Amino acid sequence: MSSGSLIGIIGLGYVGLPLSLRFAQCGSQVLGLDIDPTKVEKLTAGESYILHIPEKDIAAAVSEGRFRATTDFSQARDCTALIICVPTPLAAGNEPDLSYVLNTGRAIAPHLQKGQLVVLESTTYPGTTDGELREVLEAGSGLTAGVDFHLAFSPEREDPGNPLSDVSRIPKVIGGLTPACQQRAMEIYGRAIQTLVPVDSCRIAEAVKLTENIFRAVNIAMVNELKIVYDKMGIDIWEVIAAAKTKPFGFMPFYPGPGLGGHCIPIDPFYLTWKARQYGQETRFIELAGQVNTAMPAYVIQRCGEALAAQGKELKGSQVLLLGIAYKPNVDDDRESPAYVLWEMLEEAGSTVAYHDPHVPVIRPSREHGHFAGRLSTDLTAESLAGYDLVLLATNHQAVDYDLIAANARLVVDTRNALGQLLKGQSHYYKA
Repeated sequence: MSSGSLIGIIGLGYVGLPLSLRFAQCGSQVLGLDIDPTKVEKLTAGESYILHIPEKDIAAAVSEGRFRATTDFSQARDCTALIICVPTPLAAGNEPDLSYVLNTGRAIAPHLQKGQLVVLESTTYPGTTDGELREVLEAGSGLTAGVDFHLAFSPEREDPGNPLSDVSRIPKVIGGLTPACQQRAMEIYGRAIQTLVPVDSCRIAEAVKLTENIFRAVNIAMVNELKIVYDKMGIDIWEVIAAAKTKPFGFMPFYPGPGLGGHCIPIDPFYLTWKARQYGQETRFIELAGQVNTAMPAYVIQRCGEALAAQGKELKGSQVLLLGIAYKPNVDDDRESPAYVLWEMLEEAGSTVAYHDPHVPVIRPSREHGHFAGRLSTDLTAESLAGYDLVLLATNHQAVDYDLIAANARLVVDTRNALGQLLKGQSHYYKA
């Protein structure tokens, strides 16, 4: 691989891996860097560890010599561009945790070469790229950003499980430390992305991503709150939204659920909340939305208790099947999934819980819910369904046999309206 064409992607997860494959498919040579040797081994063998990323695409990129993966960060020196796609979780007290970003910066800094481009894609608060990351890179390399090497921010816009989410067709926002940094980033991304959207700074690009996710968090909180209000009035929120979205202007549908999941909406808005406090500003909409969305699992458990009580039972001692562990339909991504919060609350209430998820056959280790690691998905059969006091639907995967559930479950609490058409009006069917 020649240094003139080698693109380095750091972090080979839900953002970094599809971006790597896109560059490879467009003829670039790609070096994938990750601290996880298991991922590197799988990719080297042409195997996929993410459900919606086809193994054949990885195998083709590897066999054609356009993609290879390594844990050796010294090879960063051979890249013309280094794109950072690592997690940005929350620490205690909803404070930003930039450790993955800054540790990545420290790992590549000793190997930075003059003329290289470094781009951060991880969601973060305005000022991270030209502040903390820049300081780490300059301190470890002895080089100056904007003079010796280029620095930019370009937010990821991945939507796992959405068949319309094609990285090549999703417009790419790019903000550079200097005009030359921006131009260099646009040259690199222009090899793989059809539409580029330049903005005047790294901070504007960082704010774009936060604004996108805050918009979703606030609107989801609104429909979650309306769901509870309308339920008290005997009104089905799902029918309300279905009718409202027929308006061709002035309305965009958002849907309620059991809580927020994934690595974006539950986390990213609080990066701005934290940063805003440094400027003496409050973010009341964001914090209120967070409170509403965080309270949703408790509301779901309350509905479960009401449903069981109507059958002369209670949560304590009940056998519960939790349907769906992934945070959204048709993916194997269980990061920040509200299903885990529901599970914990059910067990605290004295229920015995099993789960079924066709895309998560075994629960993997995680930072947030490591105590569930190793538990296995149970089979979904007529006999097994009949044995549960309650089926709690948390995620509406298309691969689930809803006819089977409708015919055999004794009691259903549905947080996604997945069984609304099959069980509407049935006394053993509840929405939450």
